[in-house]
Amino acid sequence: MGRKKGTPTRYWSEKEKEKLILAALEEGITNIGKANDLSIGMLSNWVKSYKNNDNKVLNNRYKRGNPLSKYQNRKGLSDIENLEYENMKLRIELERLKKGYRVEGDGQNKRFISINNKNLK
Repeated sequence: MGRKKGTPTRYWSEKEKEKLILAALEEGITNIGKANDLSIGMLSNWVKSYKNNDNKVLNNRYKRGNPLSKYQNRKGLSDIENLEYENMKLRIELERLKKGYRVEGDGQNKRFISINNKNLK
């Protein structure tokens, strides 16, 4: 089954996951998976994880959105948050350098400059 090609990745909150897990425990994984258009393998992994972690739903492994958005208001950040912000910016810069480009400017004036004399498009 799984996700059809071209469809966006779906996201389930902890409450939604818990509802699906409890329903799967009562009615069966296959029935709930087909009814909600879920992969049966994924749902069975959720159920196993739920049982192995004292009936608790685990947080999602991947977090959606921009990881730098929590640092948007930089004036009110603590020292640790400032260090985390700088660390994140340096990681991003390192990844860009590994891919062979760097960025100059901010906002609409941002320019991508190739380091390896390759076309970026």
